[in-house]
Amino acid sequence: MAETRAKIRSVDPVWDRITEEARDAVATEPLMGGLVHACILHHKSIEKALSYRVAAKLASNEMSMVILREIADEAYAQSPELVEAARADLVAVYERDPACHRLLQPILYFKGYQAMQAYRIGHWLWERGKYDLAYFFQMRISEIFGVDIHPAARIGKGIMIDHAHSIVIGETAVVGDNVSMLHSVTLGGTGKEEEDRHPKIEDGVLIGAGAKVLGNIRIGHCSRIAAGSVVLEDVPPCKTVAGIPAKIVGEAGCDQPAVSMNHMLGKDS
Repeated sequence: MAETRAKIRSVDPVWDRITEEARDAVATEPLMGGLVHACILHHKSIEKALSYRVAAKLASNEMSMVILREIADEAYAQSPELVEAARADLVAVYERDPACHRLLQPILYFKGYQAMQAYRIGHWLWERGKYDLAYFFQMRISEIFGVDIHPAARIGKGIMIDHAHSIVIGETAVVGDNVSMLHSVTLGGTGKEEEDRHPKIEDGVLIGAGAKVLGNIRIGHCSRIAAGSVVLEDVPPCKTVAGIPAKIVGEAGCDQPAVSMNHMLGKDS
């Protein structure tokens, strides 16, 4: 009976699909075999694959892959919510990014997804008082992925960062669940104050490319920030803002803008 329960617990349709896609990728392009086996097929679970991938990307002469992988393995073992978030992020990318056709792709190729998983481990370190290790993760994530997220920032699950170039998220920023953002987004402060100084992004928000959200302001749930906008004031829920400085230009246009990824400003938005 115990063996049966263990087998039931071991069933993982998501990981099974990823490994199936990996085998298909190797069959289609044998030259990818080394990478795919090292990153996916040599592992028994998604968390083991992610710890390998994060460590491989962040390793340098200053910190070996072995040490980084041990850190990641410990984080996933002690905090299952990290694995839950990684799965939610993976599904978010697959469902929202039209360039993503397989669950395999974000793990192997998409730096936005990889950067988020590395940030999550850095945040795990920060919460345990391992500040220098957390700062090291922040530095390497910035160097490798072009994504600069302070390890103290609090970010929910189901996050999709498309293209993920020049993303900046400050120390006291808070990002809710199911948020989508494009490249060159800044969630920054407005001065040299050291207290709570960064934006609070509620669930389901869509942030367009190049948008800057500055200061300790609140962006209401399921709102939209148009590309290139500079947001300096609170945004009510379910609204669209645009411009420099950003102003309300209409409703969000749908119940879940972060899922629909519709950036067009129509007559209703």
